[in-house]
Amino acid sequence: MAFNYQRIIIKIGSNVITKPNGLPDVERIEHLVNQIAAIKKQGKEVILVSSGAVASGRSLIKVTDKYDAVATRQLLASIGQVKLINTYSHLFEKFDILCSQVLVTKEDFRDRLHYLNMKNCLEILLQHQVIPVINENDVVSVTELMFTDNDELAGLIASMLNAQALIVLTNVDGIYDGDPKLSGSAVIKEVTEAGIDFSSFVSSGRSQFGRGGMITKSTIAHKVAKLGIAVHIANGTKENILTDVLDNKVSHTRFIPKKKASGKKKWIAHSETAATGVVKVNEGAKVALISSKASSLLPVGVIDVISDFKKGEIIKIVDENNKLIGLGLAEYGAEKAREWIGQKNQRPLVHYDYLYLQG
Repeated sequence: MAFNYQRIIIKIGSNVITKPNGLPDVERIEHLVNQIAAIKKQGKEVILVSSGAVASGRSLIKVTDKYDAVATRQLLASIGQVKLINTYSHLFEKFDILCSQVLVTKEDFRDRLHYLNMKNCLEILLQHQVIPVINENDVVSVTELMFTDNDELAGLIASMLNAQALIVLTNVDGIYDGDPKLSGSAVIKEVTEAGIDFSSFVSSGRSQFGRGGMITKSTIAHKVAKLGIAVHIANGTKENILTDVLDNKVSHTRFIPKKKASGKKKWIAHSETAATGVVKVNEGAKVALISSKASSLLPVGVIDVISDFKKGEIIKIVDENNKLIGLGLAEYGAEKAREWIGQKNQRPLVHYDYLYLQG
């Protein structure tokens, strides 16, 4: 049975469109663009998250070893991003499809206003039948400001735009139940369990050109599926991979989505790095929060305010062992939260509608 998605995020990894020598594989890019154009012509909305700027830069300029890795990356990314977007623009033009460039950093997701500005930008592009080509702005994103990799970025975009599906293209057939190089290993076709521990059987070896290994992909896929979005991890080096995934005709890994989460919860789910404050809760509050019944975080269950926060900021909620339970939007600041610790009949610190629980 084919998958009938209306809005699809496609993430193309650097290992898919980079040759073994580190230069861009333009033929592969063209083949992927042809498929995306065919999907678009069916009336579907497509958003592309594409790596490959550094590889494109590498094809244009030689850099000596005297510069550090960050400076070299900035140079290659800055030159390469122009080449990459021109490649996409030229290839989509053949189908009378416009594409646009959207470069983002982690900071753009930090507060609700930035987040909504970006969401509005992407929505108006889609309304005008444009394919947004999104990439991390490697020119200004360095070290702690970086996404884990473009898988994390693609997950954020999928959540932000309420997509029905995220297709992650890598250079293997999906997630294996063992080392993909060993003959006994098989592709896991469907992932449904909430607490599956991928680290026990996912190879942590990284691809030569990408930042994100399979453990990263699995973690992000699980989080995105939990928010109501199907995630497919497939081999982008195969012929007709995108159309075959959508027609369910090729072996790959699919994370089955749970019921839809609200837009606010989707934003909060991806805001762990933006969280300012930390509050610790007792066992009773933890049990109430993770039960199937909708519960807000009340001051009576709070035992400590570990770090400060203001009203409207994202805070981390941890249990007595400092293990993260969830994230939420603070209804008031740390000062009032400290004053009300352990008190009954006070306003919730985090309302259920603005609470995202791990797990």
